[in-house]
Amino acid sequence: MPSFARLPLAAAAGAALVLLGGCNTTDMQMGSASAKTMATGSAAGEATDNASTQLERCASPMGTVSLVENQSAGWYTILRNEYKLPPTSNLLRLLIQQSNCFVVVERGAAGMNAMSRERQLMASGEMRQGSNFGAGQMVASDYGMSPEIVFNNSNAGGAGAALGGLVGGRYSGVLSAVGGNMQTKEAAAMLTLIDNRSGVQVAASEGSASKTDFGAFGAAFGGSAAGGIGGYTNTAQGKVIAAAFMDAYNQMVRSLRQYKAQTVQGQGLGGGGRLTVDGSAPPQQTSAPGAAPAKRSSTGSSGGTTKK
Repeated sequence: MPSFARLPLAAAAGAALVLLGGCNTTDMQMGSASAKTMATGSAAGEATDNASTQLERCASPMGTVSLVENQSAGWYTILRNEYKLPPTSNLLRLLIQQSNCFVVVERGAAGMNAMSRERQLMASGEMRQGSNFGAGQMVASDYGMSPEIVFNNSNAGGAGAALGGLVGGRYSGVLSAVGGNMQTKEAAAMLTLIDNRSGVQVAASEGSASKTDFGAFGAAFGGSAAGGIGGYTNTAQGKVIAAAFMDAYNQMVRSLRQYKAQTVQGQGLGGGGRLTVDGSAPPQQTSAPGAAPAKRSSTGSSGGTTKK
């Protein structure tokens, strides 16, 4: 018999083995590699343990940062209600601290409420003497980092008809069931970094990730494959989203290593800009309170350049 004619039989046999494999029960595995996302391990101060080797790292922090999630955005509603995933800030906190590129400070509603409650207890006199919850101890957030999921597809592909049509015959239905449950999950994420003192955007990045899932195969055969055999369940999309955010964060860190502040020639930021209109006031040199404005050339007017 030609080898091609044996292909459907081999495919059916392989499918049967996969189904039988789904009946196996294994012991609980703490720290199982199959259950991990790209954001794994732990962080304590600048120390880390079991962090991903693909995460970019810094020799020292560039400042403090807080996470700012737009919880009224459409992507956030889908993340929480459809995928039942926790806030992205939990994931990013781990990545940021493990990278040692920023020191994370608490600005979430729950955390701020907890800190306020302790201070209220101190003010009420209920705390022990020496508890030291006085004023002037909060650390400022130099930067705010905002996450966003800009594209999310839980089934970007399927090869059922292609596999069934390729072989044909009585086994085409089996192969169609296999291919029809091959789902490619994709996600793209975006991060923006804002300077909290000036409101200027410092950096922005986009990252993406994809993963092919064979997990729904057992469902195609109804009750004969009880419980399914998938390696992914409801957390499959979460793993792809985690990888997309790591990709975005890594790209941001690589850009920040080469950071150079943007300047407007001849003036400070927000002084009027160089794209003037007829009859408008001339641009002005700006500076923060207590900072000396940059010197301008003696011959320059509103469009003059600074001395070097």
